[in-house]
Amino acid sequence: MQHHHSVDASGVFSGPQGADLRAMLAPQENVLAALQVDLSVELRFAAGWVVVTSERILACDPGTAAWRAWPLSSGLALRMQDHGGVGTLELQAPDARLALWRFTLAHHPQALRLVQRFEQATVRSLASGAAQDEADEPTCPQCHTPLPPDTEECPACARAQPPQTSTWVLLRLWRFARPYRKQLATGFALTLASTAATLVPPYLTIPLMDDILIPFQNGQQIEPGLVLLYLGGLLLSALAAWGLSWARTYILALVSERIGADLRTTTYEHLLRLSLDYFGGKRTGDLMARIGSETDRINVFLSLHALDFITDVLMICMTAAILFSINPWLALVTLVPLPFIGWMIHTVRDRLRTGFEKIDRVWSEVTNVLADTIPGIRVVKAFAQEKREAQRFRDANQHNLEVNDKLNKTWSLFTPTVSLLTEIGLLVVWAFGIWLVSRNQITVGVLTAFIAYIGRFYGRLDSMSRIVSVTQKAAAGAKRIFDILDHVSNVPDPVQPVKLARVEGAIQMRNVGFRYGSRAVIKHLELDIRPGEMIGLVGHSGSGKSTLVNLINRFYDVSDGSIQVDGVDIRRFAVADYRRHIGLVLQEPFLFFGTIAENIAYGKPDASRAEIVAAARAAHAHEFILRLPHGYDSLVGERGQGLSGGERQRISIARALLIDPRILILDEATSAVDTETEKEIQKALDNLVQGRTTIAIAHRLSTLRKADRLVVMDRGEVVEVGPHDELMEKQGAYWRLYEAQARRAEEDAQAAGVIIDSGLLHPAHPAGNS
Repeated sequence: MQHHHSVDASGVFSGPQGADLRAMLAPQENVLAALQVDLSVELRFAAGWVVVTSERILACDPGTAAWRAWPLSSGLALRMQDHGGVGTLELQAPDARLALWRFTLAHHPQALRLVQRFEQATVRSLASGAAQDEADEPTCPQCHTPLPPDTEECPACARAQPPQTSTWVLLRLWRFARPYRKQLATGFALTLASTAATLVPPYLTIPLMDDILIPFQNGQQIEPGLVLLYLGGLLLSALAAWGLSWARTYILALVSERIGADLRTTTYEHLLRLSLDYFGGKRTGDLMARIGSETDRINVFLSLHALDFITDVLMICMTAAILFSINPWLALVTLVPLPFIGWMIHTVRDRLRTGFEKIDRVWSEVTNVLADTIPGIRVVKAFAQEKREAQRFRDANQHNLEVNDKLNKTWSLFTPTVSLLTEIGLLVVWAFGIWLVSRNQITVGVLTAFIAYIGRFYGRLDSMSRIVSVTQKAAAGAKRIFDILDHVSNVPDPVQPVKLARVEGAIQMRNVGFRYGSRAVIKHLELDIRPGEMIGLVGHSGSGKSTLVNLINRFYDVSDGSIQVDGVDIRRFAVADYRRHIGLVLQEPFLFFGTIAENIAYGKPDASRAEIVAAARAAHAHEFILRLPHGYDSLVGERGQGLSGGERQRISIARALLIDPRILILDEATSAVDTETEKEIQKALDNLVQGRTTIAIAHRLSTLRKADRLVVMDRGEVVEVGPHDELMEKQGAYWRLYEAQARRAEEDAQAAGVIIDSGLLHPAHPAGNS
């Protein structure tokens, strides 16, 4: 009997094997990906599982209840291939094949995810044991895998996301079309009917010619009733074709718009779930172009050209059937140009696809210039670089023009050649048809109908050849969209997350390590933070302070060890659930275009106006907000334009206060403001940190005197921990930092006593001494 399991995120735990799997997992072992295999090795339907964890690969073979395990190691490889609608997954050691699983291609996306997770887990496992911690090798910006020499392609990502070929990538759009299959079936039936209706008029020309016009030329009388019958048939077929065509166009246009909207929404939602690693390797303009112009291109293809293509195929097939039913030999002559046109389409198709993919990449260069320049227009103008940015745009635009010109050379030759071949085919049919009429093998009416049908046949053939260009554009766009959808976040949600009802705020870091590729950023870090305690992180630039904060926020996952909150590894929590309990105040606060109230309530959109005002009062922002023209309903420009740095910072503090987090992260919250503004922000921070576990990074060490303990970091390691006075008495790393900053402050104060007069520097003199 076949067992059925749910295949959602927790499906591996819901079947009968789930209890055995949970019992096998170590306390800190996390499930990264799971694949339900539904075929045995003998290709019989049976249920099993393959699971990748942070430490090993586990498998329950189809038809069995026993689990097997293989620890992650350098010699282990997981390879996937598909053939004939069956996927195969092989686990191989250097000298032998360890296991083999088979699955139907319905599970292909889960298999891709599993292979990528295996690659990433293996890389991290190997990197944690590598001796060359300080080597700064080039790495993949997405998964941080060290890149081989003289290459820019990541082998792990290339295996996990195999390149799509030809137009078959368009078939993957079926997952978005599936919810509308009834409407699509209706549209296809209407297309079939409307196509059939358009084929009626040429057939009626046979009796019109043979039974009415030619006999009339030979002296017979025309029968008005028969003429009206045939003309009525022509009118009815035209009306039927019009009505059916309108209905199918309307229905399929509605469906294609919804498919395009679903595609945009799904891509954007998936993009939001990806980790910061992914965005570190991508340009904003490129991602905007993919979600915007690429989905629009696919939408146009689905709403217009796919419909035309289906109509063309039906018309050609039905016309060919009618032609063979009328006269097989004349029909064979009609098909003479078809092999040549097919060969040309096959030859040109690959050139068009690669050309359109290149055009997409080049166009993203244009959008990247816009995405860089428009948000940074203040810097552009401040440094008078308008000409330079204009030249960047001209260069990108010129590159786009050159690539399009190169592709147009191919396309401009292809289209007229297809038209020439169809004209030659029509000429051959005329010649052969006249020969058949001269031998009384067909009538003039049959030849006339043939010519009418052939006109439609070759017209549709020419139309199909033109659709090749649009199809390749859509295929190139779909490939770029699925490049996003196939990417798996490096900060995954656990398969079975631990519920996070209430957070006390205790943070434990156990042998924490983090690396970019093989370059260690955090090493062997041990730290315990008590609930409600304020910790100050200090150290030289590049010592790992911000990286540690990013790890606590789970913007990245640790490479070694674990970070625990209230005794539970944070990787066991759902990412969104965990981050709801963390408040973050950055050095450069980001405000969205909208009202002041909407920005304060960003983390709690359903907050009442009273709650928003209370948070603003606690952040010492209420007074300056009331001075704005519309108070809390005043619009904030993009990125907070129109507000000072201190005002933006206090709004971000109010935003953090409103969600009432148990853990608070302050990353250089006062470093970019003047002394007076810092005092106002410090008052707001004093209200913010009360009763919360706080981790603060500060540029000025003097602002951390209120911290319960200071943690001094150097080269990714904790070198000192303790209160300010205690660390000063030790005269260690913290004392040296403090003394160096005090000397710089004294030098800055002395430099402030120098004035500029007539281009010469003079010491400032006391009043009365000139």
